[in-house]
Amino acid sequence: MSIKDEVKQLGALLSNGSKAKPGIDASAIRELAELLTETGLTEIEVEQGGVRLRVVRHGAPVVSHVPTTAAAAPATHLAAAEAPALKREGPAPGAVTSPMVGIVYVSPQPGAAPFVKVGDAVKEGDTLLIVEAMKTMNPIVAPRAGTVSEICVEDTQPVEFGQSLLILA
Repeated sequence: MSIKDEVKQLGALLSNGSKAKPGIDASAIRELAELLTETGLTEIEVEQGGVRLRVVRHGAPVVSHVPTTAAAAPATHLAAAEAPALKREGPAPGAVTSPMVGIVYVSPQPGAAPFVKVGDAVKEGDTLLIVEAMKTMNPIVAPRAGTVSEICVEDTQPVEFGQSLLILA
């Protein structure tokens, strides 16, 4: 069955929800969680008949339900409840951040010397790391000249968009 067909079935579950909680069926949540596992996705959202169901996987699944026609007060309450989970500090001054989600490599090949080490001086355009995304190796180059003061990631570590990779002083 295709993902599109599974999402249609989930929409039907949402609109035929249980009597205890109108619009939500526990089996819809389970199916969305299974779909995340099957596809390797980290987030999925389905909307049907004014009910939105979103399942996000951050180590452990997090499920949130927000009616699309929600009043201002419930939306504010939900935002306040999720605020600690969404709180992020900005990158450190001089941080070189990841332009994409992927796997970081500190050297051109396994067993080779790393592109840079703490204390190395780099010029603008020098390769600092590689981020692999969808089987494509993407060089991360120095946006400016400087000295590597900290390397924030380890070889073969998964990284997120905007995550600090290293700090240039």
